[in-house]
Amino acid sequence: MQARGTLMIEHRLIERMIALIENALDRIGSSGKIDPLFVDTVVDFIKIYADRTHHGKEENILFRDLDQKDLSVDDRNIMNELIEEHVFGRNITKALVEANTRYRDGDATALDSIAETLKTLINFYPKHIEKEDKVFFPASRTYFTDKEEQAMLAEFWEFDRKMIHEKYKAVVEALGG
Repeated sequence: MQARGTLMIEHRLIERMIALIENALDRIGSSGKIDPLFVDTVVDFIKIYADRTHHGKEENILFRDLDQKDLSVDDRNIMNELIEEHVFGRNITKALVEANTRYRDGDATALDSIAETLKTLINFYPKHIEKEDKVFFPASRTYFTDKEEQAMLAEFWEFDRKMIHEKYKAVVEALGG
């Protein structure tokens, strides 16, 4: 398997979550409410899976290794765009957390903010994923030998292996333990 194959498989799970978010957005339109626990689950998924795990592999491994290569101007520009998009995703997620907190505290106007933020996620992720899957990943593959590709894949697996421990250590620390 190529390293980008791992990232593309992760994209399929992110797309499944986006479909669930679309369904929730439809329910907001019909019921005029949303379950704050669902929003918490979306936030957890985006923060831990999409951003920390998936984008972590991209930024901390793939982009790091590509940064050492003589990238074309176009490929370097796309990589920089992707990094900016990751930051955008983090900011949208932060806005979702803030809106959900307001909603949970009884601010009915926060539902509009939640809906807008969810719409932004729905519009953002498919375009971001398509840019990576169809443009950037195929181009990036040309910069690596098979040996480098396999070393990156092994580093991806090690990154994933540590992730569950990182998450739950943070949970315990957040609870004061």
